[in-house]
Parts: sequence; C-alpha cells; structure tokens
Amino acid sequence: MRLDHPVLESSLQLAYSAERAAAFAYIGHARSLKKESECEHVQSIERDEWDHRRHVLAIMQEYGIPISRWLEVKYYVIGKLIATACHVIGRFMPYFFAGKLESGNVCEYFVMIRHFRSLGISKHDQLLWEMGIKEKEHEVYFLQMVRGARWLPLFERVFHWGINCSRNNVESDAEARLSLAEVDRYCDK
Repeated sequence: MRLDHPVLESSLQLAYSAERAAAFAYIGHARSLKKESECEHVQSIERDEWDHRRHVLAIMQEYGIPISRWLEVKYYVIGKLIATACHVIGRFMPYFFAGKLESGNVCEYFVMIRHFRSLGISKHDQLLWEMGIKEKEHEVYFLQMVRGARWLPLFERVFHWGINCSRNNVESDAEARLSLAEVDRYCDK
C-alpha cells in the first residue's frame, strides 16, 4: 500500500535520518562526559534513537517510502559535527541543545499519529505514541542536567526552551497521566 500523504512521507524520511544524527551526537556527547553515570544514561538515550530509526524504517518499508539520500548525507554530517563539538563546547551546551532537540521530537511522532489517522490508519499509533513519550523522557532528563546552570536563563530566552518553555505541551510525567486516546490534545501544529 502506498500513502497518498506527502507531508507524512517527508516526516518519516526526516525522522529516519535525524534519528541517526541524534545517535551520532549522543555517541560524542557520552564520550565527552567525565561521570560514568551520565555517560551511561546518554548511551541509553543513544540506543533509544537507534531503536526509533529501526521502527521508522519498518514503517517506511511497509508503504514503499524511499530513504532520502540527501537527508541521510545532511544528517550524517550534522550528527558527526555535533559529536565532535561536544568535546570542545563544555558540559552545558550539549545537554541544553539535546533537550531542545528532544522537545521537538515529541511532537514529530504525535503529529505522525494524526497524519496516519487522517488516512484511516491506526495500526502505528501505539508505537509512535511510545516513541513520542520516550522523547519526552529524554527532554526531561536533559532539562534536569542543566537545571540550575548559570547559563540557563540566557539560553532559555534566546533559544526558547528550558524550565519555562518547551517545544511541546506534554506534561513531564506524561506516561503516568496520559493515554494514546488523548494524543489530539498535544502538539497542535
């Protein structure tokens, strides 16, 4: 079955390539950390990103959506650059920008659910919901790691992410209080 939804197809292609970029970035981030517990946590998040990439690929293959060579190259380079930068930009910025990135990824998956539903397809809802919730967990972790940092108020004002603002409207403990049935309440794009 082919999808007749160019926005959804593009979203899947972007997610597939961007998940690899994130995984590469987290490899560099983990290697730049001094505390073993922090390193292990970032490595766990990296594994989640590889899992998400595999899941997105399976969905793409089901509908005959090709991998975008352009996005693969673009996000390969971005991921590798970020991984390298983590070794020179200090501790705060890798955590901050990872949190901002993950904040947007929550909506990426929730909006995909709505796009699939617009086509009468609901079989991917649970998987996409779980990936969105996992991205929220990542955002919450990264925010915890920068909470109290002296640079946070400035970065929050400039980059519009932090304690007082997020790129999604999903509560921090969403898994405990929400259900997939409520997905339409979130990430209105």
